Amino acid sequence: MAMASSRTIPLNGIEMFVREQGEGPLVVLCHGWPELSYSWRHQIPALAAAGFHVAAPDMRGFGQTSAPADVNAYSIFDNVGDIVALVTALGEKQAVVIGHDWGAPVAWHCAMFRPDMFTRVAGLSVPPPFRGRGRPLDLLREAGVTDFYWQYFQEPGVAEAEFERDIDLTMRTVLGRGISETSHLHIRDGKSFLGNLDPDRLLPDWLSEADIGHFTDAYRKSGFHGGLNWYRNLDRNWELTAPWQGAQIHQPSLFIAGSKDSVITGLIGARRVNELERVLPNLKAKIILEGAGHWIQQERPEEVNAALIDFLK
Repeated sequence: MAMASSRTIPLNGIEMFVREQGEGPLVVLCHGWPELSYSWRHQIPALAAAGFHVAAPDMRGFGQTSAPADVNAYSIFDNVGDIVALVTALGEKQAVVIGHDWGAPVAWHCAMFRPDMFTRVAGLSVPPPFRGRGRPLDLLREAGVTDFYWQYFQEPGVAEAEFERDIDLTMRTVLGRGISETSHLHIRDGKSFLGNLDPDRLLPDWLSEADIGHFTDAYRKSGFHGGLNWYRNLDRNWELTAPWQGAQIHQPSLFIAGSKDSVITGLIGARRVNELERVLPNLKAKIILEGAGHWIQQERPEEVNAALIDFLK
């Protein structure tokens, strides 16, 4: 990250913190929850060295970017609008957009809503939008599910209080544990999302004490309410995207995920990965990295970088 610069840009009614490096065609990197632009620390210099102007923002509600108090300010339209405004603010008319976790739906919808601006799209971990038959939270309840983490995140202040009690331990648990198992995604018997906290948990080899320190310092300043508000728009996003029911993304596309990521190993996720071409008729590659978990661009940077550079070129 030594060669990357950073600045804060006023756009779309907020102040957006952006890390930048390189010259050439613009590539925008959208992170997920609970992450930051720092999550792309391995990709920013690699893509810049490959001949691209790389911009990685702290997304709306995260890190050093504004976090509006209104829950309704975190819809998919707001988040896509931020990336459209960022491309314009950087003096460009077109860009490639790449997203991971929550950043992936933003990237997919950028490509779907504005094919004139976003010429290529890549998603990490989360498949493209398959708009279901009803609101996501309604469908969970209809299926008899009442303990999924999406539901736990709905009541403002509840998850915030849990995560902010010991932010260092929260980041060690969420990033260090990853999302390779589905068990902790269900909040059973009144337990918490984090479960049994172990302050002596060994960090995976891809995550350093300095990395944890960076995430912890950022969330001590910002809190968790901004990122959690993205989940509080799940049903609203379903309503807002009704005009795109059944829409496809025709630009060249790429999908990358880890074989141990529960986002793609569950019944619904696995089916969506198998049916990517329904939404992505111009899919150039579907790459499943064996043994990798959810935080794919941090866990397996060399393989992710190679795939992205091959796709971009």
